[in-house]
Amino acid sequence: MFPAPSVVLDYLGVGFFAVTGAMAALERRQDIITCIFFGAITGIGGGTLRDLLIGAPVFWVHTPAYLVVCVVAALAVWLSRGAGINPRVLLWVDAVGLSAYAVVGADKALDAGLGAPVCIVMGVLTACFGGVLRDVLAEQPSVLLRREIYVTAAIAAASVFVIASALGLAHAWAAAIGVCTGLIVRGGALTFGWRLPVAEPRGPL
Repeated sequence: MFPAPSVVLDYLGVGFFAVTGAMAALERRQDIITCIFFGAITGIGGGTLRDLLIGAPVFWVHTPAYLVVCVVAALAVWLSRGAGINPRVLLWVDAVGLSAYAVVGADKALDAGLGAPVCIVMGVLTACFGGVLRDVLAEQPSVLLRREIYVTAAIAAASVFVIASALGLAHAWAAAIGVCTGLIVRGGALTFGWRLPVAEPRGPL
């Protein structure tokens, strides 16, 4: 019997985010324990915040396999010293994790019986909070301050999934469409430099 699509997406999101966290530690020439810590905090940080906010059991506490995924991903990065991991490829790995985790977070909130707006917010928090923690720990510019589209891609993925689910689309199809939407939006930012308009101050600040 194959696992549910949401479970597959959950593990993919955790694993891909753990890789980006481990790479952030590796770039700063940290030891193996720090590399694993960065991988774990990035991989499970968003999902942990989501579960605490919606009053659900924290997912990795009851299913330690998520921690194993983080450790394995971080070990692979550290032992290989990041060999063969192109920075550009890493951005796409992060994009897959972002899109998958946005859908997973929204899906878990839906299962908890929460309203559509809250489900979308939970999807965004799940997708982005681990990256925020990674950037703070690594002392690098936060994903929230990137001019190119990032958080918007998570909003798009979660929103499309929630809307598709509300319209009665099969769960697997709703999840697939949500993830693809997030990838298209984030991919457009990476490939074409898509950005949202910014507010220019009218006077000195």
